[in-house]
Amino acid sequence: MTPYSCMSKEELENEYAKVMAQYKHCKDQKLNLNMARGKPAKAQLDLVSDMLTVLQTPEDCFDGNIDARNYGELAGLPSARAYWADILDCKPENIFVGGAASLNMMADIVSRAFTHGLLNSPRPWCREEKVKFLCPAPGYDRHFQIGSFYGAELIYVPMTPTGPDMDMVEELVKDPQVKMMWVVPKYSNPDGIIFSDETIQRLASLKAAAPDFAVIWDNAYCIHEFEGDYVPFPDILSLSEKAGNPNMFFEFASTSKITFAGGGVSCMAASVENIHYFTGIFGVQMISYDKVNQLRHVRYLKDKAHTLEIMKRHATVMAPKFRCVSKWLNQKIKPAGIGEWVEPKGGYFVSLYTMPGTAKRTWQLCKEAGVTLTTAGAAYPNSNNPKDNHLRIAPSLPPVEELEKAMEVLTISLKLAALEKLLNP
Repeated sequence: MTPYSCMSKEELENEYAKVMAQYKHCKDQKLNLNMARGKPAKAQLDLVSDMLTVLQTPEDCFDGNIDARNYGELAGLPSARAYWADILDCKPENIFVGGAASLNMMADIVSRAFTHGLLNSPRPWCREEKVKFLCPAPGYDRHFQIGSFYGAELIYVPMTPTGPDMDMVEELVKDPQVKMMWVVPKYSNPDGIIFSDETIQRLASLKAAAPDFAVIWDNAYCIHEFEGDYVPFPDILSLSEKAGNPNMFFEFASTSKITFAGGGVSCMAASVENIHYFTGIFGVQMISYDKVNQLRHVRYLKDKAHTLEIMKRHATVMAPKFRCVSKWLNQKIKPAGIGEWVEPKGGYFVSLYTMPGTAKRTWQLCKEAGVTLTTAGAAYPNSNNPKDNHLRIAPSLPPVEELEKAMEVLTISLKLAALEKLLNP
C-alpha cells in the first residue's frame, strides 16, 4: 500500500470513498464496545475468585496473635506489610497498607500536603503563593486530575523512550514552587515503557529547590508482565536514600489488577520517617483499613514468587488482546504511514500517536460508530495535547472477539480522520 502522504489527490479521494464505505458498514452494526479504561476482564476476575474462600473459620482470621476482625494495626497487618515489602524489594517498616485503591492514598498525601504540609515542609502548601506539579505526559489522567483539584499548576514534561525528559526535570526543580512530580516508572501509563537505569538514578538524585519536593512513584504495574519473564526493578527508596533524598519518594502499588479491581489491597512505601508521620495523620480519620481483606490476600497470594505465578495466568488472558491490537495497527495503520506506537511487554495500555490534528476526530468517529475510547488528549495535563495526536488504547476488558471489532472501527476511523486532514489541510 502507498503511504497516504505519497498519494496524489485523486488517489486520496478514491481511498476516502473506500474507507467511508467501510466506516458506514461499521456504524450499521450498532456496536457498543468499550476500550476507555484499564479494567480487568471477567476471565481475570474469575481466575482469582477462589480467594473468597481462604478464610472460613474464626481461627483463620488471626495473623499471629492479632485478630484481623478487630480494631488496631493502622499501618497494616505484619504479614501484609511483609508481603508488600517482598513485592517492592524494600523493608516491612517502609510499608503502610491501605484499602482497595492506591489512588485514594495518593490523593490523601496531596490533601495533607496542602492542609498540613509534608515532613520537610516549611508550611502547608495552601499557604504557598503557588504550587506546581511536574506531569510527564502522556501520563495517567487521574494523577493530573488530583493536581487540578487542589489548584496546582500542572507543568508538562515530555516523555521519552527512557522516561521523562530528565534535562527538563532537573531544570524545573530549581524552582522552589515546584513541589511534586507524578511518574509510573514501569510499563508507564499509557506508553508502556520501563524507565532506564540512568533515568531512575537521576530521579533519585534530584536536587530540588523546594525542601519538601516529593515524587509520587506509582508502581502500579510492577509485576504485570504479559509477554516474557518478570523484569526486576530497582528499589527507589534505597536509591534515593543513598543519593541524599531519603524522604522524597512515595511509592504506591496495589492488587487491583492481581485480584479484584474493586476489592483489592494497596500500599504506600516510603521512608520510616514518612511512614511514622503519615500514620499519625491518617490516625485522625481511621482506626485501620480492612484487615480481614489484607489477611485474605496474604493467605491467597502468599509471597512474590507465588504472585508471579498468578500473574502468568493473567498473562494468558492479556497477551492475546495486546497481540490483537498490534495486528490491526501493523496491518492497517503502518502501511498508511499515519500512526506510531510502542508495543509493550506489560501493563495495561497502548499509546497510539496519530497524524497531528487527527486524534480528536478519530475519537469522535469511533464514538459515533459505537466504540468508546479514553477522551483524546486526556493523557496530558489539563487534557491539553497541542499536537492533537494521542489516543490511549485499553484492550483488557473486551473479549478478543469484541476487541477485533473495536480495532476494526478504530483503524478505519483513524484512516478516515487522516484522509480528511490531507484532503482539507
